[in-house]
Amino acid sequence: MKDIFIIGSKGIPANYGGFETFVEKLTENRCSSNIKYHVSCLAKDNNEFQYNKSRCFNVKVPNIGPAKAVYYDILALKKCIEYIKNNDIRDPIIYILACRIGPFLGYYKKQLVKLGAKVFVNPDGHEWKRAKWNKVIRWYWKYSEKLMVKYSDLLICDSKNIEKYILEDYKKYNPKTIFIAYGAEVNTSNLKDNDTKILSWYQDNKINAFQYYLVVGRFVPENNYELMIREFMKSDTQKDLVIISNVEKNKFYESLLKNTNFNKDRRIKFVGTVYNQELLKKIRENAYGYFHGHEVGGTNPSLLEALTSTKLNFLLGVGFNIEVGEDGALYFSKKEKNLADLIDNSDNLSESYIEELGFKAKNRIINNYSWEKIVNEYETLFLSN
Repeated sequence: MKDIFIIGSKGIPANYGGFETFVEKLTENRCSSNIKYHVSCLAKDNNEFQYNKSRCFNVKVPNIGPAKAVYYDILALKKCIEYIKNNDIRDPIIYILACRIGPFLGYYKKQLVKLGAKVFVNPDGHEWKRAKWNKVIRWYWKYSEKLMVKYSDLLICDSKNIEKYILEDYKKYNPKTIFIAYGAEVNTSNLKDNDTKILSWYQDNKINAFQYYLVVGRFVPENNYELMIREFMKSDTQKDLVIISNVEKNKFYESLLKNTNFNKDRRIKFVGTVYNQELLKKIRENAYGYFHGHEVGGTNPSLLEALTSTKLNFLLGVGFNIEVGEDGALYFSKKEKNLADLIDNSDNLSESYIEELGFKAKNRIINNYSWEKIVNEYETLFLSN
Protein backbone atom coordinates (compact mmCIF):
# COMPACT_ATOMS: atom_id res chain seq x y z
CA MET A 1 0.00 0.00 0.00
CA LYS A 2 1.34 3.43 -0.99
CA ASP A 3 0.38 6.21 1.43
CA ILE A 4 0.01 9.67 -0.10
CA PHE A 5 -0.42 12.63 2.26
CA ILE A 6 -1.86 15.72 0.57
CA ILE A 7 -1.60 19.10 2.28
CA GLY A 8 -2.07 22.66 1.07
CA SER A 9 -5.68 22.55 -0.09
CA LYS A 10 -8.58 23.58 2.13
CA GLY A 11 -9.75 19.99 1.90
CA ILE A 12 -12.59 17.87 0.59
CA PRO A 13 -15.51 17.80 -0.13
CA ALA A 14 -14.48 20.64 -2.46
CA ASN A 15 -16.25 23.93 -1.80
CA TYR A 16 -13.47 26.21 -2.96
CA GLY A 17 -11.04 26.59 -5.82
CA GLY A 18 -8.62 24.74 -8.05
CA PHE A 19 -6.57 22.73 -5.57
CA GLU A 20 -9.68 21.57 -3.73
CA THR A 21 -11.30 20.41 -6.96
CA PHE A 22 -8.06 18.66 -7.91
CA VAL A 23 -7.99 16.69 -4.64
CA GLU A 24 -11.69 15.87 -5.01
CA LYS A 25 -11.18 14.47 -8.52
CA LEU A 26 -7.94 12.66 -7.65
CA THR A 27 -9.62 10.78 -4.81
CA GLU A 28 -13.00 10.36 -6.50
CA ASN A 29 -11.52 8.83 -9.68
CA ARG A 30 -8.90 6.65 -8.02
CA CYS A 31 -8.33 3.41 -9.92
CA SER A 32 -5.53 1.70 -7.99
CA SER A 33 -6.40 -0.16 -4.80
CA ASN A 34 -2.74 0.10 -3.82
CA ILE A 35 -2.98 3.82 -3.02
CA LYS A 36 -4.29 5.30 0.20
CA TYR A 37 -4.83 9.05 0.36
CA HIS A 38 -4.60 11.13 3.55
CA VAL A 39 -6.03 14.61 2.97
CA SER A 40 -5.66 17.61 5.28
CA CYS A 41 -8.78 19.76 5.71
CA LEU A 42 -8.95 23.26 7.17
CA ALA A 43 -11.56 23.06 9.93
CA LYS A 44 -12.79 24.19 13.33
CA ASP A 45 -11.92 20.87 14.99
CA ASN A 46 -9.34 18.09 14.73
CA ASN A 47 -11.64 15.23 13.80
CA GLU A 48 -11.06 12.55 11.17
CA PHE A 49 -13.51 11.21 8.60
CA GLN A 50 -13.67 9.11 5.44
CA TYR A 51 -14.51 10.64 2.07
CA ASN A 52 -13.95 9.16 -1.41
CA LYS A 53 -12.38 6.18 0.41
CA SER A 54 -9.70 8.53 1.70
CA ARG A 55 -8.68 9.36 5.26
CA CYS A 56 -9.41 13.04 5.80
CA PHE A 57 -7.95 14.74 8.86
CA ASN A 58 -9.14 18.12 10.06
CA VAL A 59 -6.64 20.76 11.12
CA LYS A 60 -7.89 23.41 13.53
CA VAL A 61 -6.14 26.73 12.94
CA PRO A 62 -6.63 29.97 14.89
CA ASN A 63 -7.70 32.98 12.88
CA ILE A 64 -4.38 34.85 12.78
CA GLY A 65 -4.88 36.82 9.59
CA PRO A 66 -2.72 36.44 6.45
CA ALA A 67 -0.38 33.97 8.19
CA LYS A 68 -3.24 31.50 8.75
CA ALA A 69 -2.57 29.59 5.51
CA VAL A 70 1.12 29.20 6.36
CA TYR A 71 0.35 27.99 9.88
CA TYR A 72 -2.26 25.59 8.50
CA ASP A 73 0.29 23.94 6.21
CA ILE A 74 2.82 23.64 9.02
CA LEU A 75 0.29 22.05 11.41
CA ALA A 76 -0.86 19.69 8.66
CA LEU A 77 2.73 18.65 7.94
CA LYS A 78 3.36 18.00 11.65
CA LYS A 79 0.23 15.82 11.78
CA CYS A 80 1.47 13.85 8.78
CA ILE A 81 4.84 13.21 10.44
CA GLU A 82 3.16 12.14 13.66
CA TYR A 83 0.81 9.74 11.84
CA ILE A 84 3.66 8.22 9.82
CA LYS A 85 5.65 7.61 13.01
CA ASN A 86 2.75 6.18 15.02
CA ASN A 87 1.64 3.84 12.24
CA ASP A 88 5.09 2.81 11.05
CA ILE A 89 4.29 3.75 7.45
CA ARG A 90 6.94 2.82 4.88
CA ASP A 91 8.03 5.07 1.98
CA PRO A 92 5.17 7.59 2.14
CA ILE A 93 4.87 10.64 -0.11
CA ILE A 94 3.98 14.08 1.22
CA TYR A 95 2.42 16.09 -1.61
CA ILE A 96 2.40 19.82 -0.78
CA LEU A 97 0.16 22.07 -2.89
CA ALA A 98 1.60 25.61 -3.29
CA CYS A 99 4.79 27.15 -1.91
CA ARG A 100 3.76 28.69 1.40
CA ILE A 101 6.12 27.02 3.90
CA GLY A 102 9.55 27.20 2.29
CA PRO A 103 11.33 28.78 5.30
CA PHE A 104 10.12 25.91 7.52
CA LEU A 105 10.41 22.97 5.15
CA GLY A 106 14.15 22.40 5.69
CA TYR A 107 13.58 21.63 9.38
CA TYR A 108 10.81 19.12 8.70
CA LYS A 109 12.58 17.62 5.68
CA LYS A 110 15.28 16.21 8.00
CA GLN A 111 12.60 14.35 9.95
CA LEU A 112 10.94 13.12 6.77
CA VAL A 113 14.22 11.79 5.37
CA LYS A 114 14.70 9.73 8.54
CA LEU A 115 11.19 8.33 8.05
CA GLY A 116 11.91 7.41 4.42
CA ALA A 117 9.35 9.93 3.16
CA LYS A 118 9.60 11.89 -0.08
CA VAL A 119 8.39 15.46 -0.52
CA PHE A 120 6.56 16.34 -3.74
CA VAL A 121 5.53 19.95 -4.36
CA ASN A 122 3.10 21.57 -6.78
CA PRO A 123 4.55 25.08 -7.22
CA ASP A 124 1.22 26.43 -8.55
CA GLY A 125 1.62 29.68 -10.51
CA HIS A 126 3.51 32.93 -10.00
CA GLU A 127 1.78 33.76 -6.71
CA TRP A 128 4.43 36.40 -5.95
CA LYS A 129 3.28 38.40 -8.98
CA ARG A 130 -0.30 38.88 -7.81
CA ALA A 131 -1.29 42.50 -7.41
CA LYS A 132 -3.29 41.85 -4.24
CA TRP A 133 -0.11 41.26 -2.23
CA ASN A 134 2.03 44.05 -0.80
CA LYS A 135 5.81 44.09 -1.34
CA VAL A 136 6.58 42.20 1.88
CA ILE A 137 4.18 39.36 1.09
CA ARG A 138 5.40 39.18 -2.50
CA TRP A 139 8.99 38.89 -1.22
CA TYR A 140 7.92 36.11 1.16
CA TRP A 141 6.16 34.18 -1.62
CA LYS A 142 9.23 34.34 -3.86
CA TYR A 143 11.62 33.42 -1.04
CA SER A 144 9.36 30.58 0.09
CA GLU A 145 9.10 29.29 -3.46
CA LYS A 146 12.90 29.15 -3.73
CA LEU A 147 13.19 27.06 -0.56
CA MET A 148 10.32 24.76 -1.55
CA VAL A 149 12.19 24.03 -4.77
CA LYS A 150 15.42 23.48 -2.82
CA TYR A 151 13.98 20.95 -0.37
CA SER A 152 11.56 19.04 -2.61
CA ASP A 153 12.31 15.63 -4.11
CA LEU A 154 10.05 16.33 -7.08
CA LEU A 155 8.12 19.32 -8.40
CA ILE A 156 4.88 18.46 -10.19
CA CYS A 157 4.06 21.34 -12.55
CA ASP A 158 0.60 21.63 -14.08
CA SER A 159 1.93 23.97 -16.77
CA LYS A 160 4.88 23.46 -19.14
CA ASN A 161 5.64 27.16 -18.81
CA ILE A 162 5.84 26.86 -15.01
CA GLU A 163 8.10 23.82 -15.38
CA LYS A 164 10.39 25.79 -17.71
CA TYR A 165 10.46 28.69 -15.24
CA ILE A 166 11.38 26.40 -12.31
CA LEU A 167 14.17 24.73 -14.27
CA GLU A 168 15.62 28.06 -15.43
CA ASP A 169 15.23 30.23 -12.34
CA TYR A 170 16.33 27.58 -9.84
CA LYS A 171 18.85 25.61 -11.88
CA LYS A 172 21.43 25.92 -9.09
CA TYR A 173 19.30 23.47 -7.08
CA ASN A 174 19.13 21.06 -10.03
CA PRO A 175 15.38 20.58 -9.46
CA LYS A 176 13.69 17.38 -10.54
CA THR A 177 10.40 18.19 -12.29
CA ILE A 178 7.55 16.49 -14.09
CA PHE A 179 4.62 17.95 -16.03
CA ILE A 180 1.16 16.67 -15.17
CA ALA A 181 -1.64 18.96 -16.27
CA TYR A 182 -4.68 20.08 -14.32
CA GLY A 183 -7.87 18.29 -15.33
CA ALA A 184 -11.33 19.20 -16.57
CA GLU A 185 -14.75 17.64 -17.01
CA VAL A 186 -15.42 16.91 -20.68
CA ASN A 187 -19.13 16.06 -20.54
CA THR A 188 -21.85 18.53 -21.49
CA SER A 189 -24.35 20.09 -19.08
CA ASN A 190 -27.31 17.94 -18.08
CA LEU A 191 -29.59 21.00 -18.40
CA LYS A 192 -31.73 21.26 -21.53
CA ASP A 193 -32.19 24.57 -23.37
CA ASN A 194 -35.71 24.85 -21.97
CA ASP A 195 -34.74 24.06 -18.36
CA THR A 196 -36.24 26.58 -15.94
CA LYS A 197 -32.84 27.13 -14.25
CA ILE A 198 -31.20 28.53 -17.38
CA LEU A 199 -34.33 30.34 -18.60
CA SER A 200 -34.82 32.04 -15.22
CA TRP A 201 -31.16 33.06 -15.12
CA TYR A 202 -31.45 34.62 -18.57
CA GLN A 203 -34.64 36.42 -17.62
CA ASP A 204 -33.24 37.74 -14.33
CA ASN A 205 -30.16 39.15 -16.07
CA LYS A 206 -31.85 40.25 -19.31
CA ILE A 207 -29.61 37.99 -21.40
CA ASN A 208 -30.34 35.92 -24.53
CA ALA A 209 -28.68 32.64 -25.50
CA PHE A 210 -25.77 33.00 -27.97
CA GLN A 211 -26.03 36.78 -27.77
CA TYR A 212 -23.30 37.34 -25.18
CA TYR A 213 -19.58 37.12 -24.65
CA LEU A 214 -18.59 35.62 -21.32
CA VAL A 215 -15.89 36.13 -18.69
CA VAL A 216 -15.55 33.82 -15.68
CA GLY A 217 -12.82 34.28 -13.09
CA ARG A 218 -11.63 35.84 -9.86
CA PHE A 219 -12.14 39.60 -9.72
CA VAL A 220 -8.46 40.60 -9.53
CA PRO A 221 -6.35 43.03 -11.62
CA GLU A 222 -4.03 40.39 -13.09
CA ASN A 223 -7.00 38.81 -14.88
CA ASN A 224 -7.11 41.96 -17.04
CA TYR A 225 -10.72 42.98 -16.52
CA GLU A 226 -9.91 46.57 -17.38
CA LEU A 227 -8.31 45.61 -20.68
CA MET A 228 -11.22 43.37 -21.72
CA ILE A 229 -13.90 45.85 -20.67
CA ARG A 230 -12.14 48.80 -22.29
CA GLU A 231 -11.68 46.92 -25.57
CA PHE A 232 -15.23 45.59 -25.53
CA MET A 233 -16.54 49.12 -25.13
CA LYS A 234 -14.59 50.15 -28.25
CA SER A 235 -16.21 47.39 -30.31
CA ASP A 236 -19.41 47.77 -32.29
CA THR A 237 -20.94 44.45 -31.31
CA GLN A 238 -24.57 44.39 -30.25
CA LYS A 239 -23.98 41.40 -28.04
CA ASP A 240 -23.57 41.66 -24.25
CA LEU A 241 -20.46 41.15 -22.14
CA VAL A 242 -21.50 38.95 -19.22
CA ILE A 243 -19.06 38.83 -16.29
CA ILE A 244 -19.43 36.04 -13.74
CA SER A 245 -17.18 36.85 -10.81
CA ASN A 246 -17.04 37.43 -7.08
CA VAL A 247 -17.26 41.18 -7.58
CA GLU A 248 -16.81 43.29 -4.48
CA LYS A 249 -17.13 47.05 -4.58
CA ASN A 250 -13.57 47.54 -3.37
CA LYS A 251 -10.65 49.70 -4.54
CA PHE A 252 -10.19 47.61 -7.67
CA TYR A 253 -13.88 47.93 -8.57
CA GLU A 254 -13.84 51.68 -7.98
CA SER A 255 -10.70 52.20 -10.09
CA LEU A 256 -12.17 50.02 -12.84
CA LEU A 257 -15.35 52.08 -12.83
CA LYS A 258 -13.41 55.36 -12.83
CA ASN A 259 -11.06 54.31 -15.63
CA THR A 260 -13.67 52.81 -17.97
CA ASN A 261 -17.13 54.19 -17.03
CA PHE A 262 -18.46 50.73 -17.84
CA ASN A 263 -21.73 51.54 -16.06
CA LYS A 264 -22.62 53.76 -19.04
CA ASP A 265 -22.48 50.83 -21.46
CA ARG A 266 -25.74 48.85 -21.28
CA ARG A 267 -24.03 45.81 -22.86
CA ILE A 268 -21.76 45.19 -19.88
CA LYS A 269 -23.39 43.07 -17.19
CA PHE A 270 -21.82 42.00 -13.90
CA VAL A 271 -24.06 39.14 -12.79
CA GLY A 272 -22.31 37.89 -9.64
CA THR A 273 -21.33 34.27 -9.07
CA VAL A 274 -22.97 31.03 -10.22
CA TYR A 275 -22.41 28.12 -7.82
CA ASN A 276 -24.58 25.56 -9.63
CA GLN A 277 -21.96 23.81 -11.81
CA GLU A 278 -24.46 22.41 -14.31
CA LEU A 279 -25.97 25.86 -14.76
CA LEU A 280 -22.53 27.43 -15.17
CA LYS A 281 -21.63 24.81 -17.77
CA LYS A 282 -24.84 25.57 -19.68
CA ILE A 283 -24.10 29.31 -19.56
CA ARG A 284 -20.69 28.57 -21.09
CA GLU A 285 -22.19 26.33 -23.77
CA ASN A 286 -24.69 29.01 -24.77
CA ALA A 287 -22.16 31.86 -24.92
CA TYR A 288 -21.27 33.22 -28.35
CA GLY A 289 -17.67 33.63 -27.20
CA TYR A 290 -15.44 33.55 -24.13
CA PHE A 291 -12.72 36.01 -23.04
CA HIS A 292 -9.80 34.80 -20.94
CA GLY A 293 -7.45 37.51 -19.68
CA HIS A 294 -5.48 35.59 -17.03
CA GLU A 295 -1.74 36.15 -17.19
CA VAL A 296 -0.48 34.94 -13.77
CA GLY A 297 -0.35 31.28 -12.84
CA GLY A 298 -0.19 27.92 -14.53
CA THR A 299 -2.99 25.99 -16.18
CA ASN A 300 -6.18 27.80 -15.23
CA PRO A 301 -9.28 25.68 -14.48
CA SER A 302 -11.69 28.26 -15.90
CA LEU A 303 -9.81 28.17 -19.22
CA LEU A 304 -10.08 24.39 -19.43
CA GLU A 305 -13.80 24.61 -18.70
CA ALA A 306 -14.25 27.27 -21.38
CA LEU A 307 -12.43 25.25 -24.05
CA THR A 308 -14.59 22.25 -23.19
CA SER A 309 -17.88 24.15 -23.39
CA THR A 310 -17.57 27.28 -25.55
CA LYS A 311 -16.81 27.11 -29.27
CA LEU A 312 -15.27 30.57 -29.73
CA ASN A 313 -12.54 31.42 -27.24
CA PHE A 314 -10.41 34.59 -27.10
CA LEU A 315 -7.29 34.17 -24.95
CA LEU A 316 -4.67 36.68 -23.89
CA GLY A 317 -1.60 35.56 -25.84
CA VAL A 318 0.72 34.57 -23.00
CA GLY A 319 2.56 31.25 -22.73
CA PHE A 320 0.25 29.73 -20.11
CA ASN A 321 -2.80 30.20 -22.32
CA ILE A 322 -1.21 29.35 -25.68
CA GLU A 323 0.11 26.01 -24.44
CA VAL A 324 -3.44 25.01 -23.48
CA GLY A 325 -5.46 26.47 -26.35
CA GLU A 326 -3.03 25.88 -29.24
CA ASP A 327 -4.99 26.12 -32.53
CA GLY A 328 -8.37 25.77 -30.83
CA ALA A 329 -8.60 29.44 -29.84
CA LEU A 330 -8.02 33.00 -31.05
CA TYR A 331 -5.50 35.23 -29.28
CA PHE A 332 -5.40 38.91 -28.37
CA SER A 333 -2.68 41.23 -27.12
CA LYS A 334 -2.67 44.30 -24.88
CA LYS A 335 -2.21 46.55 -27.90
CA GLU A 336 -4.96 49.14 -28.23
CA LYS A 337 -7.89 48.06 -30.45
CA ASN A 338 -6.48 44.55 -30.88
CA LEU A 339 -9.26 42.82 -28.95
CA ALA A 340 -11.88 45.34 -30.10
CA ASP A 341 -11.11 44.55 -33.75
CA LEU A 342 -11.16 40.83 -32.97
CA ILE A 343 -14.63 41.19 -31.45
CA ASP A 344 -15.95 43.11 -34.47
CA ASN A 345 -14.52 40.53 -36.86
CA SER A 346 -15.86 37.63 -34.82
CA ASP A 347 -19.43 38.83 -35.25
CA ASN A 348 -19.03 37.98 -38.94
CA LEU A 349 -17.29 34.61 -38.63
CA SER A 350 -18.90 31.74 -40.49
CA GLU A 351 -20.73 29.09 -38.50
CA SER A 352 -18.48 26.39 -39.99
CA TYR A 353 -15.32 28.19 -38.81
CA ILE A 354 -16.70 28.59 -35.28
CA GLU A 355 -17.67 24.91 -35.26
CA GLU A 356 -14.14 23.98 -36.35
CA LEU A 357 -12.57 26.04 -33.55
CA GLY A 358 -14.96 24.50 -31.02
CA PHE A 359 -14.11 20.99 -32.22
CA LYS A 360 -10.36 21.65 -31.89
CA ALA A 361 -10.78 23.24 -28.45
CA LYS A 362 -12.81 20.38 -27.02
CA ASN A 363 -10.43 17.80 -28.48
CA ARG A 364 -7.52 19.57 -26.77
CA ILE A 365 -9.23 18.97 -23.43
CA ILE A 366 -10.40 15.40 -24.15
CA ASN A 367 -6.95 14.29 -25.35
CA ASN A 368 -4.77 16.19 -22.88
CA TYR A 369 -6.72 17.42 -19.83
CA SER A 370 -9.44 14.89 -18.95
CA TRP A 371 -9.50 13.90 -15.29
CA GLU A 372 -9.23 10.25 -16.31
CA LYS A 373 -5.89 10.95 -18.00
CA ILE A 374 -4.59 13.17 -15.18
CA VAL A 375 -5.52 10.71 -12.41
CA ASN A 376 -3.86 7.87 -14.31
CA GLU A 377 -0.64 9.89 -14.62
CA TYR A 378 -0.64 10.73 -10.91
CA GLU A 379 -1.25 7.12 -9.84
CA THR A 380 1.54 5.89 -12.13
CA LEU A 381 3.88 8.48 -10.59
CA PHE A 382 2.94 7.71 -6.99
CA LEU A 383 3.28 3.95 -7.41
CA SER A 384 6.70 4.24 -9.06
CA ASN A 385 8.24 6.24 -6.18
